[in-house]
Amino acid sequence: MRKLEAPELAALAAEFPAWQVDTQAGTLSRRFVFADFMQAFAYMTHVAIAAEKHNHHPEWSNVYNQVSITWTTHDVRGLSTNDTFMARLCEQAYAGYAARPAA
Repeated sequence: MRKLEAPELAALAAEFPAWQVDTQAGTLSRRFVFADFMQAFAYMTHVAIAAEKHNHHPEWSNVYNQVSITWTTHDVRGLSTNDTFMARLCEQAYAGYAARPAA
């Protein structure tokens, strides 16, 4: 794991167009919308298992059919390769659900 450099931070918006990139705060955030609570909870379980496996855990919340996720690496005080890896994993997991368009 290493902290992202300025050119990598600049490229995040293109790689993660559905995510909000806050280079000042060092966060990568997105809200995912699902068909119902069960899909949202199943998605969170999927991500939680991966987060534990990779020892990198999100800041997140769930309200009914929505899951909001923020990645940051406190050890580097910003964004790291762990965050982009986990954001990609989140996208791959989300593709497996019959989701409604993100609001």
